[in-house]
Amino acid sequence: MAARELYRQLAQHPVFRRARHIAFYLPNDGEIDPRPLMLEAQRRGKATYLPVLNAWPRTRMVFQRIMPNERLRPNRFGIAEPAFRLNRQRRIWTLDLVLMPLVGFDEHGGRLGMGGGFYDRSLAYRGRRKNGHKPTLLGLAHECQKVDRLPLEPWDVSLQATVTDKSWYGG
Repeated sequence: MAARELYRQLAQHPVFRRARHIAFYLPNDGEIDPRPLMLEAQRRGKATYLPVLNAWPRTRMVFQRIMPNERLRPNRFGIAEPAFRLNRQRRIWTLDLVLMPLVGFDEHGGRLGMGGGFYDRSLAYRGRRKNGHKPTLLGLAHECQKVDRLPLEPWDVSLQATVTDKSWYGG
């Protein structure tokens, strides 16, 4: 139900329609499910990517193109991901849109993740580059994950918007 509503919120939105290279995630531990949207993106001929954790350094993640019906395997956290293939990876700043999982969010772009810092480290360049506006960052959430205000640390990367099964916040 929530995944279907999220799909309705995003599938016809200009930010999704314009994007050609989109990073998704596979849901874990109650996160809202973006897979229906990923299948729609593939149907429309968009390149879709999933995060893949590096073996070394263990604190890094890359984004790798996924093909329809590709076999996945669990990573060290039990989250499904494609097998590591360097020739399918894309630098995050060349993606058009990154859909990010979260535990909590606020209306000011604040995002609380699972605590590993993988997305914050992958996006740290945004504060150092003149063209650090790319990609568009959208958090995906259940409406019940909204809080008034999250405390942010200097390394936290803000979202342009958060999309829930009920509404858009920001952007």
